[in-house]
Amino acid sequence: MLESAPIRLSTAVALDSAVAIRHNTHMKRTNLVLNEDLLAEAVKLSGERTFSATVGKALEDFVRRAKARQILELRGSGIWHGELSAMRGDSPAEQGEKS
Repeated sequence: MLESAPIRLSTAVALDSAVAIRHNTHMKRTNLVLNEDLLAEAVKLSGERTFSATVGKALEDFVRRAKARQILELRGSGIWHGELSAMRGDSPAEQGEKS
């Protein structure tokens, strides 16, 4: 399978006349075989205007959820040791007042 080189796009977004932020976006051109009905439904639900934007949004959502699952898997693993109340700076009086 031939791999194409990533396409690098640069855009500048003007926040006001004196300030601009430069974003570098790394893109990969690829061909995908997708279920037409599922893609049409995803476009409709996402509110995106293009297939590429819809797939990009779906990938971002997938990565965000996968990372959240990884964090939840650490629960009870014993990796972190400490007192959460002490870390937050909570005191018993503050905890009682918040109730």
